Amino acid sequence: MATLYGHPMSGNSYKVKLLLSLLGLDYEWVTVDLMKGEHKQPEFLKLNPFGQVPVLTDGDVTIADAQGALVYLARHYDQDGPWFPQAPVAMAAVIRWLSITAGEVRQGPESARLYHLFGAKAINIERATEKATFILDQLNQHLSSQTWLVGTAPTIADIAVFPYVALASDGKIDLSPYSHVLSWLEQVKQLPGFVGMKGIKASA
Repeated sequence: MATLYGHPMSGNSYKVKLLLSLLGLDYEWVTVDLMKGEHKQPEFLKLNPFGQVPVLTDGDVTIADAQGALVYLARHYDQDGPWFPQAPVAMAAVIRWLSITAGEVRQGPESARLYHLFGAKAINIERATEKATFILDQLNQHLSSQTWLVGTAPTIADIAVFPYVALASDGKIDLSPYSHVLSWLEQVKQLPGFVGMKGIKASA
């Protein structure tokens, strides 16, 4: 059985938890108390020397990265499914969105959330808000002509981008101007096996 080490308020931990649920996989959840610094203790640093959550272990495999965990789960447990397409163009498109998640999404809505919700005052909130507006504009335009980020079915690209966009209000980012983004968020919430987290409720 896989084990997911994470924090309940971490969007990156949540995205791995979400894919595990969507795939119908059993796993053990271990809370890493970030407030108490458990992610910087020697025992946890053996799992991830960077001292970050999430970490996914599965037998002898340890994946110390959220996007990497999504790729692993999709390829290992859904080899013939749609979550990580193997056609070269589609695969490249998914990887591009994983990069955007670690770039523009992290620099924008994720950073704004860290500033407002967790008091990360080292963050330049004006810059984070500007980045959030940019990526939301791009997402809204992209989703104006298609249902999912890549192709005609949900992929790990959607799961990677979803959490911090859905949590944008925690960073005082208004999603109301982005109708296509809002529709996409609701579509993700309708997926069989969807689970929420604090700040993200499943659709009624």
